[in-house]
Amino acid sequence: MTSKRKDQISALLNGIETGDVASVAVINPEKYIQHNPQTHEGGEGLATLFKRLAKSSPRVNIVRIFSDGDFVFAHTEYDFHTSRIGFEIFRFEGDLTVEHWDNIQPRQGPSPSGHTMVDGPTEATDLNKTENNREIVRSFVDDILITGQLERLEHYIDDGCFTEHNPRIGDGLPALRSALSDPASNEGSTIKYDRMHRILAEGNFVLTISEGSVNGVHSSFFDLFRVDHGKLVEHWDTTETVPPRSEWKNDNGKY
Repeated sequence: MTSKRKDQISALLNGIETGDVASVAVINPEKYIQHNPQTHEGGEGLATLFKRLAKSSPRVNIVRIFSDGDFVFAHTEYDFHTSRIGFEIFRFEGDLTVEHWDNIQPRQGPSPSGHTMVDGPTEATDLNKTENNREIVRSFVDDILITGQLERLEHYIDDGCFTEHNPRIGDGLPALRSALSDPASNEGSTIKYDRMHRILAEGNFVLTISEGSVNGVHSSFFDLFRVDHGKLVEHWDTTETVPPRSEWKNDNGKY
């Protein structure tokens, strides 16, 4: 079931490139809940979107794809005239997907340490440690990103082996500490995490979905972590501004 669902979502996302409306057959139109505020509800909304995007000769690359229970989540590259990086999440009931979330931002970088927003390991390992890794990341987001207990950074991260893919931040613990504590080192951006809405995991990869602000602007944060021996060793992310409610094309909310 897990492999089949991943294949179905891969075909769906590749439908953005081909414009193939048959790729949306994995969606249950009677139950489908769309959380992208800029997309109309249901499979018909996606089919229309795919047709429109296909006219711009888009390119789609699924870099990583994982599953967690009834959820499939993917880390993706898109080229719609401009290059973008995204995370896509789908919830299944049986053979069909019934709910979708995403977070997409323009590609930036490379990082000060030379990494792109998507390079690095792609295959999940340590499947027997999924729940332990989920709780490690949950605690990190709560302690560090939401409540700002930066004195606990060493509890979660070893200085010598932390790879950062955020285009504004270099590798290692000092660079991360500086970015979290000093807006001047983060291109002047003040980032605030208010709440974590969801956490998904497969093996050593854990994705969190959080809400907050960038310079006071309502924003959504999707953060992917790789965990090794109880420590966070790698991080990828996307940040997207949440549009005002008056601009939403559905009423389901971002989260």
